Parts: sequence; C-alpha cells; structure tokens
Amino acid sequence: MSIKDIQLDPNRIPKHVAIIMDGNGRWAQKKGELRIFGHTNGVDSVREALTAAVEIGVQYLTLYAFSTENWNRPQQEIAALMDLLVQSIYNEIDELNNKGVKLETIGDVEILPKSCQNALVDAKKKTKDNQKITLILALSYSSRREISHAIQKMTKEVVDGNLKSEAINEDLISSYLSTANYPDPELLIRTSGENRVSNFLMWQLAYTELYFTKILWPDFKKKNFYKAIFDYQKRERRFGKTSQQILDNNV
Repeated sequence: MSIKDIQLDPNRIPKHVAIIMDGNGRWAQKKGELRIFGHTNGVDSVREALTAAVEIGVQYLTLYAFSTENWNRPQQEIAALMDLLVQSIYNEIDELNNKGVKLETIGDVEILPKSCQNALVDAKKKTKDNQKITLILALSYSSRREISHAIQKMTKEVVDGNLKSEAINEDLISSYLSTANYPDPELLIRTSGENRVSNFLMWQLAYTELYFTKILWPDFKKKNFYKAIFDYQKRERRFGKTSQQILDNNV
C-alpha cells in the first residue's frame, strides 16, 4: 500500500498520537553496525513521522525517546545518545519553526546532562509560540514514577489540609501528572514487533487504541504513519458503550 492508496477521513484524525520508537539497535545490528548507528538513522524516522502528523492535522505527537530503564544501558551508548539528542535538537530548530512545531518534554529532564538540558531549554524558548502541533519528548520518563510522584503530591496536599481525600478522583489525578496540559492519546504506535507499553503513559493510555507493527523504527516512514492512522479510523471507539449507543449519539 502506497501513500496514494491511503484515503484518510479528515474528520477522524486523532488529536494526539504517541509512539514508542523501538528497534534502532536491532536495525543497526542487522546491518553489522553499532547500535548508535540505528539511533542516528532513527532521527530520520522522527522527521518523517512529525511531517506526516503535521500534514494530516495531528495536534499532539508524543515520542518515547528515553526511558528511566534506558539508564541501565552501556555508558558508551548512553553518552552517544545524549550527544545525538543535543545535535538533533540544534539541527532541527529551524525546521520545527518552519513546520509550526512547539517543543515540550515530560520526564525527569533535570537528570539529563547539562548540555541536553540547555539544548532543550533553548529549543522550547525558540518554539514556544508555534501552534501547528506540539511535539512532546518523553525523556528519562517512567509512567510508574510519574504516578508515584502524583500520589506523593496529593498526599502532601491532604496532610497540609489543602486537599480533602474525598476530592481525589480521576480528573484530579490527571491534573497532577506531567501530561496535565495535554489530552490523552487516542492512538499509540509501537514499532519492532513488541506488543507492550513498557511503562509509557500507562494512566493516559486507558482508552487509547494500540497499533503494533514489526517494522523497526529506522524503517518507519510517512506511509507507515498514514497506515497506522488508517487502521485507527477503521476501529469503533465505544468507551464502554454499545455500538447502537454510539450510532444513536451520532444521529
């Protein structure tokens, strides 16, 4: 299926798409290269996915760029990844502005190397007024840690007398998460053939459609992004209701 064969419904474009960009290392190893070679080529796929998202009107794109578990990788690979992050940010700022992309982050960014923090601060400042799409990089991110921190904050509010425990509900919990300013994703894409969410946006993905593909991330291109959206549009999102209830509400 080519891009020309994919007919998307402009009225059913997901507002928020999240991607677990998996398979860089395996892609490089298949080619007899070091793992960082895969990460470097994966940057091209980020560019392709972002371009596709902008073209069809996705408003938020969240990319799982570096998890807390990734800190357990070999130090040489981590250092190379951090250098690649800094280089990519500076190389892409002009293009982000040209596309109307606002850059945001979630995760424990404060434990990244200072060079990464500085590059992110600079990029956020230079793109803060862009309104076409918000690109959210999940860096040093852990969903369990995010939820734990939210519980700690709410508990302190209760102890201090600023919050009543009976006031804690789903909406309040969401407001304490790092994604409080963003809608929950309607679609999660994961590449490389793994069928799990890997500690990524676990609260936010409660009603998200999941799309798994065996394609390794460096081979994921615009047409693959469109195919994921096409697959999403074929699904019926019921949120616990029956098909007839959904049909009646749309009449």
